[in-house]
Amino acid sequence: MVVSRSTSTRGTTGPADAPASPAIRKASAASAATSTKVASAATANAPVTARTAAKRAPAKPMTAPQVADLPLAKRVRPNETPWTAKEFKDLRADLEAHIAQLINEVEVAEQEILGLMRDGGDGSGDDQADAGAKTYEREQELSLASNARELLEANQRALERLDDGSYGVCESCGEAIGKFRLQAAPRATLCVTCKQKQERR
Repeated sequence: MVVSRSTSTRGTTGPADAPASPAIRKASAASAATSTKVASAATANAPVTARTAAKRAPAKPMTAPQVADLPLAKRVRPNETPWTAKEFKDLRADLEAHIAQLINEVEVAEQEILGLMRDGGDGSGDDQADAGAKTYEREQELSLASNARELLEANQRALERLDDGSYGVCESCGEAIGKFRLQAAPRATLCVTCKQKQERR
């Protein structure tokens, strides 16, 4: 007679479902802390992207507007008041008067030079002293005519700058030339500091 044995199936608990021992929990916590430190170090050493750099970079301070961008009336030195319409009108009238005067001076000087050249050609029989005097006089007239032309061109350029809006800005440093200086010398293109540097060279 075969005796059959009935095998009862009991519910078993696998290792995964078993409660973790204190030693295992301690090891897991240490491993997690180490992973966090490694991730933080990797983040710190990661290359800085353009977006990150933009966040980290300090904001650039606002700069004062350039003198050339200011209206003509405000192109003054710190201790000066803005230009008025009347002051600009007087300045233009001064430039135009100088231009008219210099044009006349250049024409007179050129006529004088022509006369001296004719006299020099006709005075072939003059003695050495007379010839030397005429040569000196001619050179003086040439020098005066040259200076008058330079001043004429400088005044004409000043009037052009006044018309195109570039008047009052130092051509060397870009700062305001200054109202007081321009009222004394309307054709000035350099501020006092740059003019002094130029004269010391």
